[in-house]
Amino acid sequence: MTIHSAILWPDRRTLWRWHFFAGLFCLPFVAFLSLTGTVYLFKPQIDDWIDWRYDHLPIALSSSPERDVQVALSAVPQGAFLAYELPRTLQSAARVLVSRPDGQAVRVYVDRNTHTVLKTVLEENRFERLVFRLHGQLLLGNVGSVIMEMVASWTIVLIVTGVLLWWPRHQRGLAGIVYPRLGTKGRTRWRDLHAVTGIWTSVFLVLFLVSGLPWSFVWGHALQSVENTVGRLTSVKDWEIGAVPAAAVIAGHPLGQPQKLVAKEKMDMPGMDMPAASTFFAEGGGISGLDTVVRTASTLSLPAPVIITLSDSLWTVRSDTQNRPLREGMTVTPDGHVVKQETFAEKGLMDRVIGYGVAAHEGQLFGKMNQAVNLLVAMGLLMMSSAATVLWLKRKPAGSLGAPPALPTQTYGLGGIIVLIILALFLPELGLSLVVLALTSLIPIKTKP
Repeated sequence: MTIHSAILWPDRRTLWRWHFFAGLFCLPFVAFLSLTGTVYLFKPQIDDWIDWRYDHLPIALSSSPERDVQVALSAVPQGAFLAYELPRTLQSAARVLVSRPDGQAVRVYVDRNTHTVLKTVLEENRFERLVFRLHGQLLLGNVGSVIMEMVASWTIVLIVTGVLLWWPRHQRGLAGIVYPRLGTKGRTRWRDLHAVTGIWTSVFLVLFLVSGLPWSFVWGHALQSVENTVGRLTSVKDWEIGAVPAAAVIAGHPLGQPQKLVAKEKMDMPGMDMPAASTFFAEGGGISGLDTVVRTASTLSLPAPVIITLSDSLWTVRSDTQNRPLREGMTVTPDGHVVKQETFAEKGLMDRVIGYGVAAHEGQLFGKMNQAVNLLVAMGLLMMSSAATVLWLKRKPAGSLGAPPALPTQTYGLGGIIVLIILALFLPELGLSLVVLALTSLIPIKTKP
């Protein structure tokens, strides 16, 4: 490293030490996220497979959504109507979302020919919701969301230090830089699998991490606070911040839990300083006009799934497709007239940016090609994490952590300090934890020669 670069950037040993500790913390989670993300990536196909029998029933000769809702309500004691999902085909069962007194949402499958209940399942217990909460919250709610946000923050540090360590110095040719030297043996091959794969996947990984931040508990609320203080960065949010009940998401208010008409009370999310949503759950007798609204919704050709909810005597018909740029919403009167339409293009700039990011993150922005690219990146991340683990185990002395020893004098460099400050301002949890790693980096760890 030249004198000029040493002044600008941390010395190689310092970079290596930071990269080591960040990797020791992050890589197990990166591997975990790659596996759970791969499962969630194929959510549409998995959902279709799970519900196959309920989408291959005898063709519905006549349909009465209102009657199907009444049947669904009778299957859930003290249940209240939450939403009706528009059947995708003539052979699909009706899906009615019902709210229980405890606020849990129940999905009820109803045969549209016989008007009998085929299946009931808690929305939070559905496979896709379990994987979603496992991937983003470790099934620990907001605590898990905070942990995963910390992981995302330090993974960005891992990427920055990794790029600086990879940066070619006095190397000729592209071997070991652009492509791995698979013909070699030992540490060189594992080093190349780790470093070269890491470089190729790092751009995608940063995009995944940044696009996932609006869902996290701390960063998501920070974004909302900035919006409320500085200006209308976002308008109508359709992503979840932290742990949000499925009932709130279904009702179209993922930032807070809806009020419940039958309880006459607010159900604010604990730990969230947000206004309560204005959606109401209607009792069974309040669904008059649903048959007409469903007929109107069937003519709108909105991307599935199409969710129909009731609010203040008006119906809302909206697409909840994972490809968020295709989402639309309509306000419909009980007699079937569309009085208002909301499209993705009408949303605020930040809404649209996040919408594109979320759709790409979930592999739904440009169809199966998006799924294929995300799968390739996930497999690359698994390879990178595995190679790093092998390198560590090969290098680590028995009975020792194997951390690179700290030098008596360490150079952090002006550029390195500036990058850390920028990252700390952008990532609140990183800013709070940087001092811990800084102190750790000053503590020498003895290693056997």
